[in-house]
Amino acid sequence: MKKSTKIMLVVTGILLIVLGVVCICNPAETLFSMAWLIGILTLLSGISKLVFGLRTQNFLPNSGTRILTGVIDVMFGILFLANSLFVAASLPLIFAIWLIVEGVILVVQSFDYKKAEYQGWWGMLLMGIVVVVLGFFAMKNLDMAGKTLSILFGCAVILLGVAYLVAFFGINKFQKKVKQAKEAFHEAIEEYRN
Repeated sequence: MKKSTKIMLVVTGILLIVLGVVCICNPAETLFSMAWLIGILTLLSGISKLVFGLRTQNFLPNSGTRILTGVIDVMFGILFLANSLFVAASLPLIFAIWLIVEGVILVVQSFDYKKAEYQGWWGMLLMGIVVVVLGFFAMKNLDMAGKTLSILFGCAVILLGVAYLVAFFGINKFQKKVKQAKEAFHEAIEEYRN
């Protein structure tokens, strides 16, 4: 791997860690940035679905559905970008609702696992109940839910930055082993020739 690529890996890792810390320290701005990012990603997803649906409509079934969902995603992406403040304000509520729904799903699934005689079904049930309770708690405290969401996002970005740094050190170690293997191989060939 080239030295410039390694440097970019380290710089990217450090910048991601710094960005994660900034996100944790500025929860309101993080929510606004997340809303904007959701708008961009939804718009891009819609455009790709639309292009894929239009290109494959002659030979793939359900192309009409892909085109329709692409148009809807494009409309939502534009709507999200035009109303980033509204989306940012809605994210804590969406997060709370998501927690409740996921918790209920876990509770229901735990009984399926019980029917299948899985020993740990009760742990799944307990986690589902806790997640539902946290969802309702988040719904009653949307400001705190927004800060929590920002902190989780910041932590995820920090972990991503750390992963880049770990990759850098892993690549260095791997390159040293490859170099040692090449040297050992060349020495073995020289001994064989002699």
